[in-house]
Amino acid sequence: MSFAACFLIPIYNHGRSIRVTVERLERYALPIFVVDDGSDDATRQVLATLAVDFPRLRLFRLPQNGGKGAAVMRGMREALAAGFTHALQIDADGQHDTNDVPRFLELGAANPQELICGKPVYDASVPKGRLYGRYLTHFWVCVETLNLSATDSMCGFRLYPLAACCALINRVKLPSRMDFDIEILVRLAWAGLGFKVVDTRVIYPDDGVSHFDMLRDNLRISKMHTRLTCGMVLRLPLLLARKLFGSRASREHWSRLAERGSVLGLKTVFACYRLLGERAAHWLLYPIVGYFFITGRKARAASLDYLQRVRRRSGLAAPGWRDSFRHMLCFAESGLDKLAAWLGELGSRQVDFPDRPELLKVIASGRGAVLIGSHLGNLEMIRALAVKERQAAVNAVVYTDHAQRFNEMLKQANADFGINLIQVSQLGPETAILLKDKVDRGELVVIVGDRTPPAANGTGRISWVEFLGERAPFAQGPFILASLLDCPVYLCFCLCEKRGNDHGYRIHLERFAERIDLPRRERLARLEAYLQQYARRLEHYCLQASDQWFNFYDFWHSAATDHSDKV
Repeated sequence: MSFAACFLIPIYNHGRSIRVTVERLERYALPIFVVDDGSDDATRQVLATLAVDFPRLRLFRLPQNGGKGAAVMRGMREALAAGFTHALQIDADGQHDTNDVPRFLELGAANPQELICGKPVYDASVPKGRLYGRYLTHFWVCVETLNLSATDSMCGFRLYPLAACCALINRVKLPSRMDFDIEILVRLAWAGLGFKVVDTRVIYPDDGVSHFDMLRDNLRISKMHTRLTCGMVLRLPLLLARKLFGSRASREHWSRLAERGSVLGLKTVFACYRLLGERAAHWLLYPIVGYFFITGRKARAASLDYLQRVRRRSGLAAPGWRDSFRHMLCFAESGLDKLAAWLGELGSRQVDFPDRPELLKVIASGRGAVLIGSHLGNLEMIRALAVKERQAAVNAVVYTDHAQRFNEMLKQANADFGINLIQVSQLGPETAILLKDKVDRGELVVIVGDRTPPAANGTGRISWVEFLGERAPFAQGPFILASLLDCPVYLCFCLCEKRGNDHGYRIHLERFAERIDLPRRERLARLEAYLQQYARRLEHYCLQASDQWFNFYDFWHSAATDHSDKV
């Protein structure tokens, strides 16, 4: 994964010390996100001056004091939206040794999917009550996580992986006060994140301002440990399993997620379909999907996250596990329909394509066209029908490692499946030259626009645009490719529709652009405009067919995307 770090400073009434802290961080030439947690007028004035004096400083303000946790969570969201992968949290009061910043960054770059925690090395300035109280908290954190790696759970000097943190923030209500540092560490451990530790000097300045209330905050922390210990008991089998068998990082790029399902399982479904028919194969899907639903924690979480966003946009109640199960079942059913199509058993009578004349007109002109689709619905139906009816050559661009087992089964169903299936590891110049030749012959090129590319190079660049209420990464590559092919561009969505006791498909074809024009001086702005237009139409159809968007990974906070907006 890429590594792009920034500083994150929560501040509340530390007007006297913040300038020194910022000056010490400035030498590292990283953006500094400062979140003002409802400070007094004097501190606000200091921060306003700093924002002018230091161009890398980005200032955000909470309308009132919400607590350290509230400020940190706001900063995390802002940093992730700005394209950063990691945020190095540091206190505003000068307690932390900024000379250790390179050690945090180096360790984070080498272990991008882990939390890098500071382990304080105190001098004589540390209050004894604070010191001894930490030991008790560390004991309970070890119990709650079954992990001895997080040797200090209260140190605010940490390098956070933002994707995992923001996904947790969106899923769970975390405390907003001093107990935030402890609980987010415990819950990240429950989510499967590992920890690395950096020994770092921590001082308590004589004129320092501490907002730790010995009575209230200790009571709050005690209540939190009671709640987390109960949570640990419920998760004990999972935590023990991780100890015994290890765990993978909590979030991976979609291209590195292993294709689930054995060859034997796919052949069983295939054989059932051929021998007993579609209805029998459909009933066989229930136990299969049930198994993957129970064992597929990441996919299940991604499904619920997506459905929650859709429901929120539609003003509907939050989804539950039944909705997520239905979502996965729809995906499995779409696979059966692909099989039926390539067996020649899903004909044109079941596929409504009202805009077919528009596309045939383009083909007849000899120009060819680019169709930008998505993982919404069943785009494969278009290519299956094209091969069957021989009306046009439809070239599908897919990544080499994606769904190999399933694709092999479709090849067994119909040898024509491999026709015009262009498998690539990345969208490079060779691909563009090949496709340009096909378009010039009047052929169609189909490519999806809702997955970021696996390559962290010039073809692997993304832009962040609004999608279902939050900025999300979309690949620039399909639109850059369309501009090079110099032909009409369409958006294409093939959605399943209930028709009585049966179902069929409707293909929605929309004219996107006569050609994609990317003048050099306006290239990035144009790309972002095209991507936002695409995301807006994708959202439109997601709201119509919410169960048919099949991206079962952390789309909004995928940890392995390239966050660069430069082209």
